[in-house]
Amino acid sequence: MARIHAFRGVRFDPDVVGEISHVVTQPYDRIYPENQGRYYDASPHNIVRIVKGRGEPGDNGENIYRRAGATLREWRECGVLVRDDEPALYVYHQRYRFEGETLLRKGVIALGALEPERVHAHEKTLRGPKEDRLRLMRATEANFGHIFMLYTDPERRADRALDAAIAGCEPTIEARDEFGNDHLVWRVTDPEVIAEVAAALADKDLYIADGHHRYETAVTYMQECLDRGWAPAAAESFDVRMMTLFNLDEPGMSIRPIHRMIHGIDGFDLATFLAAAAEDFDVDELPSLEATRVKLAAERDRHSFGLYAEGRFSVLTLRDEAIMDERITGELSADWKRLDVSILHTAIFERLLGIDAVALEEQRNITYTVDADAGVTEVDRGEQQAFFLLNPTRADEVRRIADRGERMPQKSTDFYPKLLTGLVLSTMEIAK
Repeated sequence: MARIHAFRGVRFDPDVVGEISHVVTQPYDRIYPENQGRYYDASPHNIVRIVKGRGEPGDNGENIYRRAGATLREWRECGVLVRDDEPALYVYHQRYRFEGETLLRKGVIALGALEPERVHAHEKTLRGPKEDRLRLMRATEANFGHIFMLYTDPERRADRALDAAIAGCEPTIEARDEFGNDHLVWRVTDPEVIAEVAAALADKDLYIADGHHRYETAVTYMQECLDRGWAPAAAESFDVRMMTLFNLDEPGMSIRPIHRMIHGIDGFDLATFLAAAAEDFDVDELPSLEATRVKLAAERDRHSFGLYAEGRFSVLTLRDEAIMDERITGELSADWKRLDVSILHTAIFERLLGIDAVALEEQRNITYTVDADAGVTEVDRGEQQAFFLLNPTRADEVRRIADRGERMPQKSTDFYPKLLTGLVLSTMEIAK
């Protein structure tokens, strides 16, 4: 099911750019004005100039993408970016701190065949980000960010082969992100190891953990190329996509919750809201954010949600999950109906606050954050009316929903840490 290939990656030359940490970024959808500025300041060769460049006075809709394409060509011509001479798999380890522990997550960067019928997605996508990434792909004919893929292999065949291949070797690339996480990459060029890894993954289902918009964009671009009569001219082309694959049976997989903030609800009043919520939820008042976090963790399997509004913390716990069978009609599984995000959106946002599916799609009344402290601060400042805290979605829930061909509500998962953009790139060879 998973057809992966070694490829000749394009990488920053440290002799030209210096410290690799200064030229890489978080994924494009985690680049905001504040860290965009930091990336620009970190290096004149930071990849932000390509993946999410600044607008300039007089820009039309395409200028920012044309500049990205011109920058990529310039950096390749002057040796800022160099292409490896031989195909490789790129072992990618992330060493990071999470909830007081130091963890190691092991993956491998490869090109994967674009076969959407064989790849399981679990989240809904939005039109705007796909249009943005498609314009960038047209202008650059390259892959910059990773598709974060999951598979399951209790025997760890690929992991064992890659571990042996890099044993005792210094990383090819080392970087540290702004959160203090270490990102280590090794090139593996041994044809026997590459063949062994490809064979180990050949019968595995792939699940998109992060990068749904990028994957769908790559499929759209492939179809555009085929419609124009273009053909792949090398292993690195439009019919494959750079992705990083992680075995769910390896330790080190962490998922953070994505919390919700609401605004623009006419007549919102906390007392009235809690009285209405009490029809389906047990409501407990808590003294602090920390107490709310502890209560949420203790009620992990009971569909509980933290709430902060009007200076008060509460936890809402669903009394009977069977109500979701009444509230949600249509061809949706019991697994989907019992996701915390499904319950929050249906039994609270839509029923009690009038935020329907269209409003969610358009992000009319909702803002997302992984930072609980920031959510509380925004409510205190009057920028948001209420802040809802969630428990994290579990990896097994992701797999079950994807296996059913269903999609979770957008912003259901936040796999941590993110895969850095700029460690390895893949440029396309196209016969036109």
